[in-house]
Amino acid sequence: MENKVDVTAFNRDMWNKQAESGNKWTIPVNEQEISAARGGKLSLFLTPVKYVPADWFPPLKDLKVLALASGGGQQVPLFAAAGADVTSFDNSDAQLQRDIQTAEKYGLKVTAVQGDMKDLSSLERESFDFIFNPCSTCFTDDVRTVWQECSKVLKRGGTLLTGFFNPVALLFGDQEYEDVSDMKLLYKQPYSDLTSISEELRQKLMAANEPLVFGHSLSDQIGGLTGAGFAVTGFYEDNWGDVKKIDEYFPSFIALRAVKL
Repeated sequence: MENKVDVTAFNRDMWNKQAESGNKWTIPVNEQEISAARGGKLSLFLTPVKYVPADWFPPLKDLKVLALASGGGQQVPLFAAAGADVTSFDNSDAQLQRDIQTAEKYGLKVTAVQGDMKDLSSLERESFDFIFNPCSTCFTDDVRTVWQECSKVLKRGGTLLTGFFNPVALLFGDQEYEDVSDMKLLYKQPYSDLTSISEELRQKLMAANEPLVFGHSLSDQIGGLTGAGFAVTGFYEDNWGDVKKIDEYFPSFIALRAVKL
């Protein structure tokens, strides 16, 4: 099964369909949020619930920002409104269109580039000051390559912000339970929609227009970052926000701030 699926192409199509259906991460920001960003107040998410701390952002005026796998008319227009020179790089053409249309609506300028986050060769080396990568590495099968590519296009001393799954969260699947004693470990780490679940469940997810998900190990997420030349300088955890019962037991998401050495 794994060799029969082009993950990049499949997830591009699924995110295009998610945009059509109104997924919450495809709904553009409003005028009030744009106005706040123009005034220097950014309300951005790397993970589902917690806002990114204000002190994680460098001064954004004229800063060259790469919004990586961050399309949808949400983060990109806010960076532009805050005065950044922002490039949106995303696999989904529909998500990129959200960025372009929202920017045009509010008289903002953004650059949109379509591509796979594992290949940033279309971008100039060491040309960005700041990379913003909200929870999206779960949609690629090779996160270490993503971090290597980020290191190539980020200037020395530049900052990368990213959010990702706590890999343990995916090992329980979407099982229903009333008490922690009912929770069962269903899958091994690292998790993959291509190899961890049954063919029946995989076909059900694909028929529901769900992108393929990968639960990378902390060795690949954090070790991959440090191996690509980054130093971790910030950390927090987050949860689903009452969407899943697992929130009662441990946080399912991790956010990191890292600096290229």
